[in-house]
Amino acid sequence: MDSKTVSSRLRELVKFLGTVKGDLANVTGPPSLLAPSSVVEVGHCWAQRPAVFAAPAHEPLPEKRSLLVLKWFLVALKSQLYVAGSPGPQAVSIKKPLNAFLGELFLASWTDEENKACTELIAEQVSHHPPITAMHVIDRQNGVRADGYARVEMTFNGNVNIRQVGHAMVHIDRYDEDHLVPLPDVKIRGFLGGCMYPEITGTYTLHSSGGYVSQVKFSGEGMIRGKRNSFEAKVYKKDDTKQRAIYTLSGVWSDGWVVKDAQTGEVLEMFKHDAVENEPVPMDIVPVEQQDDWESRKAWGKVLNGMAMGNLEAVTREKTKIEKAQRLMRAFEESRGETWEPLLFQSISAGDFEVFHRLADGTGHQLADERTKGVWRVKDTQVKNLQRPFRAGLTPLGY
Repeated sequence: MDSKTVSSRLRELVKFLGTVKGDLANVTGPPSLLAPSSVVEVGHCWAQRPAVFAAPAHEPLPEKRSLLVLKWFLVALKSQLYVAGSPGPQAVSIKKPLNAFLGELFLASWTDEENKACTELIAEQVSHHPPITAMHVIDRQNGVRADGYARVEMTFNGNVNIRQVGHAMVHIDRYDEDHLVPLPDVKIRGFLGGCMYPEITGTYTLHSSGGYVSQVKFSGEGMIRGKRNSFEAKVYKKDDTKQRAIYTLSGVWSDGWVVKDAQTGEVLEMFKHDAVENEPVPMDIVPVEQQDDWESRKAWGKVLNGMAMGNLEAVTREKTKIEKAQRLMRAFEESRGETWEPLLFQSISAGDFEVFHRLADGTGHQLADERTKGVWRVKDTQVKNLQRPFRAGLTPLGY
C-alpha cells in the first residue's frame, strides 16, 4: 500500500469518526478500513500457541505458574490488537474487525504435536446492543481452560479509545488453581503520523489462587521519549506487603522481552515474537462449505470475498443484507415478546461467581455485571454434544 493510499484512508477514517457521537463499538466503519474477520475471531490470540497455554499445567511451583500465565497474557496481545496488520511504520497497522451479529459463532482448534498440546476455541456473540463476546479456550489433555467475555466500548477524541469491560479466568486442573486475568484498555494512535497503532497504558494485575500476583505497567511512545508498546512487569507473593519481585520482565509486548530472576539477575528467557519456535501453529477449522450458517466465516463469506477482490460495492451490499436481516429478526422477536437465547454460553448472576470475588477481594477488580448483562460462562454439556446444524430452520438472514 503506497503512502498516498494510506493518507487517503486515514483522512477517510478521521472524517468518518468525526461524524459519530457516543459509543463507536457498533458503528460500521468505511469498507476500506475493515479487517477480513469478525470480532468473534479475536479470541484466537489466546489459543494459537497451545504449548504456551498448557505450560502452567506442568509447573510444580505456584510462582512459576503465575509467570507462565503472565507470559500467555503478554504473548496474546500482539495478534489481539494488531488486527489485519503488524507493527511497522510503513502502513496502516490495524483495521477494525467486522461487528459480530447476535448469535455469531467461531469454532477452531490448534494442535502442537511436538509439545502434546491442543487448544479448542469456542466464541459466540451473546449480545449485540451492547456488543458482548464470550469465549472459551480449553486443552482437555493437559487440563487447562480459559473463560472470558468482554463488552467493548469505543470513543473518539483524536485517538480511538477502546475500553474492554470484562475479564478472563484461567483454571489449571492439576493444581485446582485459578488465575484472574484483566482485559486492558487500548488507545489507537497515529492518525496524524499516517500509521495507526494500538497502545496500552496503565497498570494491570493478574491474581492467582496460588498466592501470587503479576503486575504489569504498560507505557508507550510519548512526545519526548518512550518506545511504542513498552512494558515492565513483576511477579511477587500476594502477602508480601513490600511487593518484592521474584521475577521481572521488561520489553515490548509486540516484539519481545526479557525475563529475569529478580534475586540473582539471571536471564531466564528472552522471548521474541519473530523467532521460529514462537510462531503460532496452524489453525484447524471446518471448511467454509461444511460450516453452519451461524459460523462466522460462512455467514460473512460474500463480504470476505468482496474484500479479497477489492470490490467495496459488494462488501457494502452483502454487509447490509446481514445487518438488515438482523434488525428484522430483533423486531420480530420483540413483537412476540421473545428474548434471544445464546447457544453455547449462559449468563449467571455476579453473586454466584465465587471464584472471582475470592481472587478480586481487596484488588479493585470489579465485575461490572450490570454493563455486561451478567457474568458469561460456557455451557459445557452443550459444547460437548454440539452438532450441526446449530439452529435448524433459522439462519442469520432469518430463514
